[in-house]
Amino acid sequence: MTQDTFPTWPDIAADLVNTAAGRASADMIIRGGTWVNVHTREVLPDHDIAITRGRIAFVGSSAEHCRSADTKIIEANGRYMIPGLCDGHMHIESGMLTPAEFARAVIPHGTTSMFTDPHEIANVLGLQGVRMMHDEALMQPINIFTQMPSCAPSAPGMETTGFEISASDVAEAMEWPGIIGLGEMMNFPGVSNADPQMLAEMAATQRAGKTVGGHYASPDLGPAFAAYVAGGAADDHEGTCEADAITRMRQGMRSMIRLGSAWYDVETQITAITEKGLDPRNMILCTDDCHSGTLVNDGHMNRVVRHAIACGCDPLIALQMATINTATHFGLERDIGSITPGRRADVILTSDLTTLPIETVIARGQIVAEDGVVQVDCPHYDWPDTARLTVNMARDLTGGDFTIQAPQGANAVTANVIGVVENQAPTRALQFELPVTEGRVQATGEVAQIALVERHRATGGVVNAFVSGFGYEGRMAMASTVAHDSHHMIVVGTDRDEMALAANRLRDVGGGITIFRDGAELALVELPIAGLMSDQPAVDVAAAADRMMQAMRTCGCTLNNAYMQHSLLALVVIPELRISDLGLVDVRSFEFTPVIVS
Repeated sequence: MTQDTFPTWPDIAADLVNTAAGRASADMIIRGGTWVNVHTREVLPDHDIAITRGRIAFVGSSAEHCRSADTKIIEANGRYMIPGLCDGHMHIESGMLTPAEFARAVIPHGTTSMFTDPHEIANVLGLQGVRMMHDEALMQPINIFTQMPSCAPSAPGMETTGFEISASDVAEAMEWPGIIGLGEMMNFPGVSNADPQMLAEMAATQRAGKTVGGHYASPDLGPAFAAYVAGGAADDHEGTCEADAITRMRQGMRSMIRLGSAWYDVETQITAITEKGLDPRNMILCTDDCHSGTLVNDGHMNRVVRHAIACGCDPLIALQMATINTATHFGLERDIGSITPGRRADVILTSDLTTLPIETVIARGQIVAEDGVVQVDCPHYDWPDTARLTVNMARDLTGGDFTIQAPQGANAVTANVIGVVENQAPTRALQFELPVTEGRVQATGEVAQIALVERHRATGGVVNAFVSGFGYEGRMAMASTVAHDSHHMIVVGTDRDEMALAANRLRDVGGGITIFRDGAELALVELPIAGLMSDQPAVDVAAAADRMMQAMRTCGCTLNNAYMQHSLLALVVIPELRISDLGLVDVRSFEFTPVIVS
């Protein structure tokens, strides 16, 4: 049964009432468990859960009155019964997987609800791509709610996307069955300055009675932030310190604190709860971006909850932040997020609330995973050629395309350089003195070259600049068609010819990630769908991603989750310095800045 055909509470109210009263039998009873009630923050031993038609009919000390010979019995044996986990903000594309394979990867980890913003594919394929993601999401055995992307491009005038999202697109999508709200409003300067299109998108969402997602990536918490909140953004996940979380909650927003593959923002913000004692109802746990290796090897929302607990959070509060808080925020408190009558029967059985082993996962009243093994099918959408043929380059590139010319007569130059910050989304705006050889500026030492290769309209455009922090050595290059948010092609390397080899390889395979060293390919992750995703199983994609990350280490990079840092170097809505197909962008001022200063 798909999400769009799953019965609503009113559809089956009579069945639920009759089962709870004992006049009809339950389809399933979970017997003898410890009920974790996230409404009251209680742990109640010796309770049963009766389930009818995928929803909870009864929770109490005994459900024997709901039982018949046909009722399936699951023995909890005293284990904790907790609600299925919810990811309040995430991008499926960051897993390098389609919705079906992402669902298959996270179900064993206890994730039963996701609130996903497919703005990555929106930049490549526009509204059509969003619809494809939405439709495959509705086919899954867990709850995947789609937020309509708000910003493609994320910063108008600073980048060029394959398609643009308009206010009329947003209004149209609000009528789709699986749309839960508006995706993160990344153009925060536009909102603060009352940009008509941004406000129109937010207004269309609010008129539909749905939630506006936020993204305020600035340390300025003064009038600009107040103006952004006044525009209608209801949450924000871009905080990195305690003051960010407190300010957002004080202004009536939900502070979403994230632990993704490269974002470690829980520890620095959860102190607003654990030390300052603020009301935890307005804090939500999320992942934002998790690549396939994290999903296969480390977990998903169970990983985030465990981490929050390790940071000093009470286990029951951490569970609230990953269940009922999330459901309430999106107006779904009466449908998901708790083990109470009428809600979807999304239940996890676990033997420990701190280490949180995920032993049995039930979604919509059926067992979907047992001891880490998926028990259900995750159907695939039939992705058309328009979604698979998206790396449009006019020609093969050569090393000459990656040349940065020095001012005439210069022996050295001062250059603006993007500085990578480990485990965080922001970069630093740095300056380095770089040597010049035969009129060309050279990458050297800790500074590598970066290029943004246009791949949507086959313009042949290549923008070149410099980046620091990867630690690459020798003759190498890494290229990726995952290049948030416009998703052209990012190439980072120490040698121009290697950069050309890597770029041309991705053109040949239709997108993905590749690493070359000394003329040979060390690793390749093929992502044929929009140049962003694979429809292969997560374990296979993760294995390819592991080889890719090992190749990065072989080339001298020791950064944690360096691939995520690579893929975000074109994200022109997060300070300080980024690259786009139009030039080098100083995100602090939203202005272009020269690569060569002097």
